[in-house]
Amino acid sequence: MTDPAAPYHAHIYYDAAERPAAAVLRDDFARDPAILFVGSMTDGGVGPHPVAQYEVHFRGSAVPAVIAAIEATGLRALVHPLTDDDLADHTTLARWIGEPVELDVTVLDPPGVNQGVPRFGKADF
Repeated sequence: MTDPAAPYHAHIYYDAAERPAAAVLRDDFARDPAILFVGSMTDGGVGPHPVAQYEVHFRGSAVPAVIAAIEATGLRALVHPLTDDDLADHTTLARWIGEPVELDVTVLDPPGVNQGVPRFGKADF
């Protein structure tokens, strides 16, 4: 059972052809009061994400609705909690929607010092 107050991220991936659909979904998320933060569309790799993406921040209570919204678009995404283990967040604790993207896990924070937790709801990469 997902803790309703737990912090979560979703990384929405897109290519040039999918960018319009990703932008519409981003706008929808920006109007949703359950979404705490919507990041900028980044048309290239950033952090562990090697392809274009943006992130959204939300609480565990919104996980089912966020997943449903992403699945309805056909876009790929990574949905994960924010714990003190950045590597686990992006791998063993994560849920992929669509075809997974090979992440650069070498740039993730070591367990116990997840810089994503302080960032939650405030800023993207």
